[in-house]
Parts: sequence; C-alpha cells; structure tokens
Amino acid sequence: MKEGIQTTELIFEEKKASVLFLWLFNLLYYSFDIFYYWIRPKINKQVSIFDTDEVGLGVWLYILIFCMLPISIYFIKKGNPYVVKYIYIIGYIGIDMIDSLMTYLGSTASFGSGNIVEILFLLFCPIFVNKKYFWVVSLGMIGKEILLGVILQDLNVLVPTVMYIILSLIAYILLVRFHSYIQTLTKVYEELRHKEKLAVVGQMAAAIGHEIRNPLSSLRGFTQLQQERFPNTNEYYPIMIQEIDRINTIVQDLMYLGKPRVIKFEKASIEEVVAYTLSITQQQAERQGVTIDTIMAGPLPPIECDEKQLKQVFINLIKNAIEAMPKGGRIEIRVQVIEKQKMVVSIQDEGSGIKDENIINLGEPFFTTKADGNGLGLMVTNQIIKDHNGELNIDSKINKGTRVIVSLPILQIVK
Repeated sequence: MKEGIQTTELIFEEKKASVLFLWLFNLLYYSFDIFYYWIRPKINKQVSIFDTDEVGLGVWLYILIFCMLPISIYFIKKGNPYVVKYIYIIGYIGIDMIDSLMTYLGSTASFGSGNIVEILFLLFCPIFVNKKYFWVVSLGMIGKEILLGVILQDLNVLVPTVMYIILSLIAYILLVRFHSYIQTLTKVYEELRHKEKLAVVGQMAAAIGHEIRNPLSSLRGFTQLQQERFPNTNEYYPIMIQEIDRINTIVQDLMYLGKPRVIKFEKASIEEVVAYTLSITQQQAERQGVTIDTIMAGPLPPIECDEKQLKQVFINLIKNAIEAMPKGGRIEIRVQVIEKQKMVVSIQDEGSGIKDENIINLGEPFFTTKADGNGLGLMVTNQIIKDHNGELNIDSKINKGTRVIVSLPILQIVK
C-alpha cells in the first residue's frame, strides 16, 4: 500500500488487530498451560508439574510473559501499535528458549515444550498483512525448534518443525491473497478518487465556462476592431487574438475532462506547431534568461492531430520548463520520427528537478509542485495526449533537470 494512505485509518486497523492478538495470546497461553500441566494430569491421576519442584524458569516464565502485556498497552496508547507484534514474537521466542534449555539441558527427559500460541503466531500473521513480520515469525519459530534440537540433540523437534513449515506455507498463501485483495481495493479507491476529481473539475468548468466566455467574446471583438482600424501599427494584434482563442479553447478542454469529446484529426506540420509555441513563450524565456534550442531531426512528415490542442500541450510543457529555471538556463527541444510511426518531441530543461514520489502524482487533478499552481495545466496536457493516442513520460533528476517526452502516432487509426 502507498505510504500516503497509511494515516489514522491504518493505525486504527493495526490497533484493532493488535488488541485482538493480545486477547487471544493471553487467553490461549494461560488456558493451554493450565489445562496441559494441571487439569490433564489431575484427570489422568498423574503428578502435575505444579505439585513438584520448579523446573525451567518456573513461575518466572509466566511473570515474564505477562510483562509483555503492559509494555504493549503502553505502545498502543502512544499511537505506535506496529511494534506490539514484534515485542510478542521476539519476547516469546527468547523466553521459551531459555525455559526449554533450563528444563531439558542435561536432563534425560524427551523434549516436549511448546504452547498452542505458537500456532496462533503463524496463523495470525495474515491479519497484520505484513510480509516482514511473517518472515520474522516463520523463520523465528522454525529456527527456534532447529536450534533447540541441535543443542539438546533431540530428534523430537522434527515434528513441530515440520508442522511449523506447513503452517507457514498456509499462512503465506493467505498473506499473499490478503495483499492482492488490499492492492485491488487500493487501486479501485485511487480510480474512484481520480474520477471524483475529474467530476469536480468538470462541474467547476461548466459553472464558470459561460461567465468566462462572455468577457472573452467582448475582448476578442474589441481587439479585432482595433486591428481593423490600425492594421499596420501593432504586430501583436494577431497574437492577442490567437491567445484569446486559446483561452477559450482551454475552457472547452477543461469541460471535456469531465465529459470527453471526439477529436477531429487533420494533417498538421509539427514544425509549425513548435514554431508557434516558441513565438508565444519567447518573451517569458527572455525575461528569465532562458535560451531555447530546437533540433529537428531530418524532414518531418505531417501528423494527424488537433493542431490547436497540440499547441496548448507544448505551450504548457515549455512554460513549465521555463518556470523551473527562475535564474536562467537552457531548454533543448528535440523532434524526431521513430520507426516511421511515432513523432517524438522531448523537452529538456536544466531546472532543479522533481522528486520521484512527486513524478508519480503529476497529472493528477489539483496536484502541483508550484507554489502558485493548481495542477490543471499538466492534467489537461496529459488528457489531450491520451486523446491523441499518445504517451507522456517524465524523467527527472534532482539538481540536474527534467526531460518530458511526448510520443504521438503519425497516423491515427480510426476505431
């Protein structure tokens, strides 16, 4: 399971499992010894070890076992129930080995130690859903019997050793099934959470889309009017109109995140798409002291795509690269064709890089590493690339930079 998920809920579940284990352990341990060493001899009219001189640790065995209970309760109340299971397995193996050695070492009696809680340890492992704990228990129990057999030179340890191996296999199968089930539930939960975020984005876009489009229409109209009145006075009017249209397109793209739309593929030049993108981002790059180098690997064929959406994709990615270098740097844009089937565009910056744990979440709604970001830009970018049957890959190294690779099929296959 992901580390981010294990918060209060997992601590609460671990606490419940630990409390249940404490109840079962103490109930079974003392009940078994009372029945096996006192009630059973009374029924069979035999002498109970409680009626003879103390052997092994004697009463100290039960005192030491009981001492583990208040220690475990202390850790549970302190909010750290994860150590309880290790306290009991390590404590029990140590105490039981000392008791067995004191009882049988130098004695002619056949080895016959053990308690039913040893079976509880093995069969309860899957409840904790922890493979590390499983290996501690199974190897600890099996190792204890083998070590006692070697020291005492008694073959009677073979029976419990074989039994523990069989029980360990059963516990491992159950543990694997539990892990698989939890991973499936986690995956379903993540998918539902992702869909809920997309639904929220779709609702927000639908609510504000109309309000945004109205002023945009007026702004575009006045800008176009100024261009018609003074056609030769300002070369930025066409860019302003194009950017207003792109804002309108962004609103539409946000809306189809909640309700995807069918894309009309048309042939477009990747060189023109990249050139337009650079004309939009050039001023921002110059202000931050960033130089952009473009490498076109050979003659590039036209690509079937939605040209406006691809422009938005590369504008978002190049702006991210520029913003990753506030003190300046170099961006390399490399465009090439692979196996005559894929158009690959890589954007390499020299920024501070992105941590591995953050790369996994990039593209998630509202997840961002920027102080003033909202996480929607890369989400829209990722969705557009997916709608073009392409792939977005991010490779980053801390203090060395980030490479974003966009792979797009040159020819779209109509399904």
